[in-house]
Amino acid sequence: MRFSAALLLWWLSSLLPGSLALADACPDWTAARAEREVTALTQRLNDWDRAYYAHEESGQGEPTVSDGVYDQARQRLAQWQACFPGEVPEVVTKPTLPAGPVEHPIAQTGLRKLDGEDAVRRWLARRDDAWIQPKVDGVAVTLVYRAGRLSRAVSRGDGRGGQDWTENAGKIAAVSERLATGEDLVLQGELYLRLDGHVQAEIGTAGARSEVAGLLARHELSAQAAERIGLFVWDWPDGPETMQARLAALAKLDDTEGDIEGFAESTRMTHPVTSLADVKRWRETWYRGPLPFATDGVVLRQGRRPPGEQWRAEPPNWAVAWKHPPREALAEVRGVEFRIGRTGRITPLLHLVPVELGGRVIRRVSASSLDHWRSLDIRPGDQVTIALAGLTIPRLEGVAWRAAERPAVSPPQAEDYHALSCWRPTPACESQFMERLAWLGGAKGLDMSGVGPGTWEALVEAGLVAGLLDWLTLDTAQLETVHGIGEVRAGQLRDVFALARRRAFGDWLAALGPPPGLEHANTRRWEPLTRRDAAAWRALPGVGPQRAEDLVAFFHHPQVRTLVERLREADIAGF
Repeated sequence: MRFSAALLLWWLSSLLPGSLALADACPDWTAARAEREVTALTQRLNDWDRAYYAHEESGQGEPTVSDGVYDQARQRLAQWQACFPGEVPEVVTKPTLPAGPVEHPIAQTGLRKLDGEDAVRRWLARRDDAWIQPKVDGVAVTLVYRAGRLSRAVSRGDGRGGQDWTENAGKIAAVSERLATGEDLVLQGELYLRLDGHVQAEIGTAGARSEVAGLLARHELSAQAAERIGLFVWDWPDGPETMQARLAALAKLDDTEGDIEGFAESTRMTHPVTSLADVKRWRETWYRGPLPFATDGVVLRQGRRPPGEQWRAEPPNWAVAWKHPPREALAEVRGVEFRIGRTGRITPLLHLVPVELGGRVIRRVSASSLDHWRSLDIRPGDQVTIALAGLTIPRLEGVAWRAAERPAVSPPQAEDYHALSCWRPTPACESQFMERLAWLGGAKGLDMSGVGPGTWEALVEAGLVAGLLDWLTLDTAQLETVHGIGEVRAGQLRDVFALARRRAFGDWLAALGPPPGLEHANTRRWEPLTRRDAAAWRALPGVGPQRAEDLVAFFHHPQVRTLVERLREADIAGF
């Protein structure tokens, strides 16, 4: 049983996108813990399903999670079930969609999602008649024509039945009420929000699907709102046998006033593909180029497929989706660290099970502030969603769901840390003290070339730096005793430290980390600064009452005075 479960897990991980494949090791849980965690995830998926389909069909509420995170959560559920065969509840691994009162004449099938280039290559290898379309991010609709006139428009619902959208659909210019043919026919497509030059890679879906669903759910669709809705026909179930013939016939379904916009757009954006390179080219073009609608991937269709009467409300093997790279990733929290900055600000840092997003491996993300972390109450084991701000910086989006078992986390007391705390690396002060050293040697301080956090950490651990200025008296022999610092490196550090001693007074003053507001103080010596009271500081541009009090407190703080005395003894200019 364990061997077969391992094979199943390996197969699942080969299908999952990178954002999950990095985290595919089985959790070290008891059977009872696994059952509780699977139950918690199942409940969250059910909540998401209800919220999504209530919005999709009625426009009420808002979807509470992105498609990418939803897909990853379902994959996570499948992974856990594979890890604990026979030990966790057997739950349905796909949503049960709400049925609607109006039956589809031909079922809407939905699409299976392919994960990665290998899966696309395998699908193409079994076909010699493949076509590609953009996967328009809107709401699916069935259009029923009787004797060439629009008879009914039905929302997707559960694929077998949906809501009656006929009245509102008839007001949309892209949905023709009359065709050039007098035949009965059924078209399936996507009603989408019109966007001007939309670039998916830069903007994302921009809430387009939610907005068009809300418009269609209105009791009465205004003419102005109807103009914002377009149509992309992605299939003609009982049309001509081949894709090429269907596209040609679709282009001729003109009404009496000209082209039917949705039909023409569909024919222009459906192309034959014979290789993975073809598919990647179109996918990249539609992902990074301007389009009149939002997309969430591409659709691959086999040109020849069964007649509509054989379709079922389930994903077929002749049409699949390859979605765009996710803009969000699901990540498990491994631990919570509280970093204290130079000014005493506490920043919670979430350590994550590594996930891939935007071509990067993300291992940690900031929770912004102590208050924000407390409001979210994030603990190890919780699942969070992350995105990339500006395509580079990991950003916490929120909590996807909480672990069934959540250990206690004890944050530091905010009142213990401020701009004048932690001048020495005592047990509760290591973080803030190290930030003071990093600032002192950084570009805004003494600009010590080659001296970064790793160097300071080594010196502190060796017991050579227990105060902000202890490095001033270190010689080469002492530096050579530090782990990782040899003779050459010790000589380099000695030279850098010697150069720092000759820095100008302004550099040294900045290195001590005073509050902002000294730009207009216009002094080259320490003593005149200590004689200023709050009123004198407030007279400077940009210095308010609180900043003035902060400056007075800094220049009279005992620890600062001790540092200044040491600088005076070391003959540092201006002190």
